[in-house]
Amino acid sequence: MTAEIELPGLEQLERTCETLRALLSALTGDDALWKAAPDRFSIAEILEHLSHVEGHCFRLRVERMVNEENPAIEEYDQDALAAAGQYSGRDPEDSFDHFEEQRELNIEYLRELPASALKREARHPAFGTVTVGELLAEWAFHDLGHIRQIAEIVRSRKYYPLMGPLRGQYKINP
Repeated sequence: MTAEIELPGLEQLERTCETLRALLSALTGDDALWKAAPDRFSIAEILEHLSHVEGHCFRLRVERMVNEENPAIEEYDQDALAAAGQYSGRDPEDSFDHFEEQRELNIEYLRELPASALKREARHPAFGTVTVGELLAEWAFHDLGHIRQIAEIVRSRKYYPLMGPLRGQYKINP
């Protein structure tokens, strides 16, 4: 049981939904669909991406690494998926609900991993050998990147326009 081992990033993975829920509470439907530029994700697209990657990348990779001997894992090309429309046209609340459901199941799964699972390896086509421990750290890092991305959109949409002349001391990058 993992009660005796430390899984890299597990605490962050457990807190992500709560953090996102707090950020999203101030938004309208228009805010969730707003894009800073055509090549940038809206919050709705970020939420669908998180939902998709939760089941089609991270969990799938960990399971393969635990159950197979040094499997080859596929690259996850978010740019190609975005260009194909994978993340667009989805209801942001549905995407977030699906993400939360998957995350809860994934946390339960991760808590049951034996300590030996952290050293299990796979072959990534671009990065070579990676371990489950490294993948868990990436998973938490990935969450934080999208939390930061959503926080910047919230800053830009909800607060920056109301700051008057105080905007001059800040730079935004939604």
